[in-house]
Amino acid sequence: MMIRQAQLTDIPALTALLQEILTVHHEIRPDLFKETGQKFSAQELEELLINPHQPIFVYEVEGEVVGHLFCKIVSQEHSVLQTVKTLFIDDLCVKQGMRGKRIGQQLYEYALTFAKEQNCYNVTLDVWSDNEEAVAFYQRLDLRPQKVRMESIV
Repeated sequence: MMIRQAQLTDIPALTALLQEILTVHHEIRPDLFKETGQKFSAQELEELLINPHQPIFVYEVEGEVVGHLFCKIVSQEHSVLQTVKTLFIDDLCVKQGMRGKRIGQQLYEYALTFAKEQNCYNVTLDVWSDNEEAVAFYQRLDLRPQKVRMESIV
């Protein structure tokens, strides 16, 4: 098992994992998420794979990609907030059937190490509050809410 930078040959595995995430989100919020679709086209994934500010890492077991970590390095300037360099985790997924084996934790720890190497101030991510398994997972990793977005369906 190893974590490495994603390659063009990983696109089919990345697409399958992204579909798994979409299925989870659709089950939780079918009012917002379609049952099928693609977050990124193959061409968009190709472009991401060469973008140094949006690295993608994969977790590989015996030649099979069983997890991924999509990141973005961002610095937001704001009139009242400090400017900080952040590693934003855009997507972290472990293949169904491989969950519970600490793969997600290892991917997150890899993100922390990578963020330190890139001189980031923090690591952030978004998680749907109705995705209780994901919320509990991130809480076990000692992540805490930074801000809360609330909604009212009208």
